[in-house]
Amino acid sequence: MPAAAPRSSRAKRVLPALLAVALVGGGARYAVAYGHESTDDAQVEGRIANVSPRIAGQVAKVLVADNQQVKAGDVLVELDTSDLTAKLEVASADVLSAEAQLSSAQAQLALTETNAGANLRQARGGVVQASSSIHSSKAALEQARADVDSAEARFKLAEADMARVKTLKAEGAVTQADLDARQAGYDQARAALDVARARLTSTEAGVQGSSGGLEAAQGKLAAAETVQVQVQAAQAAVKLADARLKQAQAALRLAELNLSYAQVRAPVAGVVSRRTVEAGQMVSPERPLMALVPQDDIWVVANFKEDQVGEMKPGQKVELTVDAFGGREFQGHVDSLAGASGARFALLPPDNASGNFVKVVQRIPVLIRLDSDAKDVRLRPGMSAEVTVDTRSN
Repeated sequence: MPAAAPRSSRAKRVLPALLAVALVGGGARYAVAYGHESTDDAQVEGRIANVSPRIAGQVAKVLVADNQQVKAGDVLVELDTSDLTAKLEVASADVLSAEAQLSSAQAQLALTETNAGANLRQARGGVVQASSSIHSSKAALEQARADVDSAEARFKLAEADMARVKTLKAEGAVTQADLDARQAGYDQARAALDVARARLTSTEAGVQGSSGGLEAAQGKLAAAETVQVQVQAAQAAVKLADARLKQAQAALRLAELNLSYAQVRAPVAGVVSRRTVEAGQMVSPERPLMALVPQDDIWVVANFKEDQVGEMKPGQKVELTVDAFGGREFQGHVDSLAGASGARFALLPPDNASGNFVKVVQRIPVLIRLDSDAKDVRLRPGMSAEVTVDTRSN
């Protein structure tokens, strides 16, 4: 029993010491961890640009290899251009044809505008001339009728004289010379009457011809007065030719674009990944050929428990390590917090109103941007990381 007393006294001395060490360690850990929230549910993230062709076609060349670094605008894949070149030549010919049609329509419009005015003035002059001709013909007709009346009067007088002279000759009162003179006058009056009647007939025919000429002139005037309609028709032809030219030019630009699309270029700078294209393969816009992963736009998404994000806000300092780089510590800051928990974006979001409810701690994605001291390393999207946020900062 004497040996038990020393062990008891040592225990009394050691236990308080251990308890003091535990309290000090716990207090130190609490002091260090206070205001810091950590998680190992974090991954490096980045943008992935899927590269697809703008047109369908057959692959002629593949100019990049897997995991190759490319710049924005570099040619990645070349498609066969035989049919595209032929379509471009057809479109160029259509443009030339449309330009010629437009030039012809514009020349026809200018000719129509020039001739239409001249034809209208000429037709109006023809109507005036025909009207004057009718008036002249009518005056001549009246004159011819008067001449006929005068000739008939002279013929009747000559006829009466001839009858008297014949009677006197039978009685022996006049000589044969008197009878011959009266006979000559009678014949002259008869001939004058025939001439006057023939002139009257001719003048009547002339009046009818003048009336026909007036109607013809009026018809030409009516046709010439459609000048505005003719000009509008020519203008419409010019607009139609211009529209066809623009359509042909648009088809030419589309053919040029399609030919340029035969070279599939990198939309961004990055590393070629998930390449699935080979020479001779038929490709189309709905199927990606490869993916490009930019290396200059990298961030970290940390999924904190919901009871850890109450004090988090943008701008707070972050310390993080990436498994690929051992214990190296990177500096960053909180960029933003997600608008909902990750479960809300799942394919089948949980519905706590159905079935038995079991409380599950939710995770809130927090986007973290790295500071400049991480630019010398090659972080890859998908790498695992451990993140600690100083909620007392900022």
